[in-house]
Amino acid sequence: MEPLAPMRLYTLSKRHFVLVFVVFFVCFGLTVFIGIAGPNVIETSVARTDLNNSLKLKPFNLSSPPLSTYNQQLWLTCVVELDQQDVSLKKNVTMTVKVLGVVKDGSTPYVNNQVHNRTRLLSCAQKCSEIIVAHLGYLNYTQYNIFVSFEDLNKLTYTIQNITFTWKTYNPTFSQVEIWFRFVFVVLTFVVTCLFAHSLRKFSMRDWGIEQKWMSILLPLLLLYNDPFFPLSFLVNSWFPGMLDDLFQSLFLCALLLFWLCVYHGIRVQGERKCLTFYLPKFFIVGLLWLASVTLGIWQTVNEVHDPTYQYRVDTGNFQGMKIFFLVVATTYILYLLFLIVRACSELRNMPYVDLRLKFLTALTFVVLVISIVILYLRFGAQVLQDNFVAELSTHYQNSAEFLSFYGLLNFYLYTLAFVYSPSKNALYESQLKDNPAFSMLNDSDDDVIYGSDYEEMPLQNGQAIRAKYKEESDSD
Repeated sequence: MEPLAPMRLYTLSKRHFVLVFVVFFVCFGLTVFIGIAGPNVIETSVARTDLNNSLKLKPFNLSSPPLSTYNQQLWLTCVVELDQQDVSLKKNVTMTVKVLGVVKDGSTPYVNNQVHNRTRLLSCAQKCSEIIVAHLGYLNYTQYNIFVSFEDLNKLTYTIQNITFTWKTYNPTFSQVEIWFRFVFVVLTFVVTCLFAHSLRKFSMRDWGIEQKWMSILLPLLLLYNDPFFPLSFLVNSWFPGMLDDLFQSLFLCALLLFWLCVYHGIRVQGERKCLTFYLPKFFIVGLLWLASVTLGIWQTVNEVHDPTYQYRVDTGNFQGMKIFFLVVATTYILYLLFLIVRACSELRNMPYVDLRLKFLTALTFVVLVISIVILYLRFGAQVLQDNFVAELSTHYQNSAEFLSFYGLLNFYLYTLAFVYSPSKNALYESQLKDNPAFSMLNDSDDDVIYGSDYEEMPLQNGQAIRAKYKEESDSD
């Protein structure tokens, strides 16, 4: 059996555990309340166009509002309004889009030097659904002119009353809030990482628990997840900072998934953990998830650079295949994780210290997962199941709370784990006394020594409580 690594977890009483969870919820709630009071994420500007029969086939010339780097991205959407309500309609509409950038001298060069022809599905129930006309992932110009024409609208059996075009960009005020909060989380993560490394400096890495080894990996990745290079996206007109941010996020999230698999399996496996049998299956499953997420992100970004009208739905066959692949691998991961949790709980429930590590990690992780599911449902609802949901995720933020809740949740989750897995102040001194037989004989009487089955049957609370209990029993004798 591997030596128990010194952890603050072993010295905490029930009151301290309650306090840890209370502090976690208070910090998370504080970020949510700050987000609720913050600005809206998306800023909209409506360009309403009234139609008559002579204008249906003519292109719409739309000029965007003035833009800055703080607007980050630009969407143009449209909604078709019919003269009849409660109409059920589904029809493919051919759309021609030409994107022009306005420079300082008033000239309007082409963006990508081409005209884009796309087919979009016009779906109407009580009202027609929104159609994304174009999306620019980064802004090279301070204003854009977009020409849009529809070829099949005159073939509809219903009369079109109006087409409403809407510009959507990131709110510049929200961009400033995002910069500051990312900076705050970067600083906090750096401080927590340094303190955690400092607390373990006097212990050999050979004596670290598997949780402590993983925290030394996750905390630097959390620093990348908060993206210290994020301000580059406001200084450089390029898709690279955005793709770098997506890469960092996917890397951290997949490392967190791998952490759960390795801990729940490794806590049962004592001694050497072989790479081929222990790590390889886990890296394979999580690696497929990471590869799928990165491929989807790069796929969307690269295609949008060459074609602002590109959406996943344009390439439905490949996207459906990628979506099914992602769901199959995610289901495999969930089943494997549940299997490891059930086995760990059934085999280690009576083992002191190890049982405590298992219970705390499971409880905190369960809380984080429940909150994440609630946030996802409130943010996207049933739209998560739609075919084109990935291309529209960024336009569905309502306020800063939805952004801060995700970042705050994962940051405070890692901070809490770092706190309980770090050694206490007297951990080195206590471990030296425990490992030195001479000190043990000088400080403990024969009645204080706990043997065999008596130790195994003790309910696990913490070291100080156990020692006090047996001290009282020895004094009464």
